[in-house]
Amino acid sequence: MKEDLFIKNGLTIPGHELEITASRAGGPGGQHVNKTSTRISVRWNVAQTSALDEVLKNRVLSKLESELTSDGDLIVHNSASRSQQQNKKAALDLLAQKIRNALHVPKKRLKTKLPKGAKQARMQQKKARGELKKTRSKKWDE
Repeated sequence: MKEDLFIKNGLTIPGHELEITASRAGGPGGQHVNKTSTRISVRWNVAQTSALDEVLKNRVLSKLESELTSDGDLIVHNSASRSQQQNKKAALDLLAQKIRNALHVPKKRLKTKLPKGAKQARMQQKKARGELKKTRSKKWDE
């Protein structure tokens, strides 16, 4: 039985929705790379998942739009380690992190008002600076 993927409180992706495949990793490694399948690919269909309600699903689809396939699959690859188990854990962690980031709703910014004292002090500074510059000019009123 596949393990469920924990995303955040109250949200887990059932293991049967994740498709995990192993393949041969590229890059340096000599004979080890040629004979072992350590690269892990995790595929999850966002469009057909039962883990998310419609609002969350639409948020994930819009935020991760550039990373999804035409079928609505989110694919994560990992081949950083020589160990298949370590790559699997890292790929699942990366998938969970991407989903967490997509589900994050930023706080709405509240406008703050500048205090009157600060505004008056700024205006006085500007006026004083302007007066200083006027005294530097070479215009003589005679």
